[in-house]
Amino acid sequence: MKIASWNVNSLKVRLPQLLDWLAAQKPAVVCLQETKLDDPFFPKAELEAAGYHVVFSGQKTYNGVALLTREPPTDVVFGNPLHADPQKRLLAATVSGICFICAYVPNGQAVGSDKYAYKLAWLDALIDWIAAQLAENPRLVLAGDFNIAPDDRDVHDPAAWAGQILCSAAERAAFQRLLDLGLRDSFRLFEQPEKSFSWWDYRMLGFQKNRGLRIDHILLSTALAGRCTGAEIKRDLRKLERPSDHAPVTAELAD
Repeated sequence: MKIASWNVNSLKVRLPQLLDWLAAQKPAVVCLQETKLDDPFFPKAELEAAGYHVVFSGQKTYNGVALLTREPPTDVVFGNPLHADPQKRLLAATVSGICFICAYVPNGQAVGSDKYAYKLAWLDALIDWIAAQLAENPRLVLAGDFNIAPDDRDVHDPAAWAGQILCSAAERAAFQRLLDLGLRDSFRLFEQPEKSFSWWDYRMLGFQKNRGLRIDHILLSTALAGRCTGAEIKRDLRKLERPSDHAPVTAELAD
């Protein structure tokens, strides 16, 4: 089973790239973030024609998450039942007995800002909900754009980013609390090249100079981590014309 997560930064713009990638890679489950589409405009027919069941929670201009699954999803949950939030950032469903949670964690803007406080509160509520979900189903995947670089290996210039948004101590502590629940960072289950990133700023030749951050993650519960046979960042999609600023990340589970 190949699992993928991709912040597409506008599904309307990136749909042709996504369809081509789905045809080539054939992932079983895909978590999308920043679809930036109200639900009536979601390209349901096109994705169903590509062989996927779709569930989605959209919002014009901002946010928006979706799950694409080869097998029919059940037990769909929109948002976090423990945290009322008008922003469309969280979606969950069960597929083949596995609970998949697609998350678009708030950016936070700047350390100390109101948006930073919102991000930390959002993460607190997510951690509480994941703990409850794991108690119900030990087979769980939490995937998405976390807007957190977990440690200095995940930052192109750790000194410049020290204490800054995406790399602050409180954000990294929240990520560690997720791991402490029994989740594993699929990418770090394997030896990986140095300077492996999933996001690069559009400005200042960020991608060309590999000035990036690894902020997109697929976390696996202990019950699934032992089945993981590989994890990658598909950076080739960042080379396309009009790309998302994020590359997809993938993990593979043995049957």
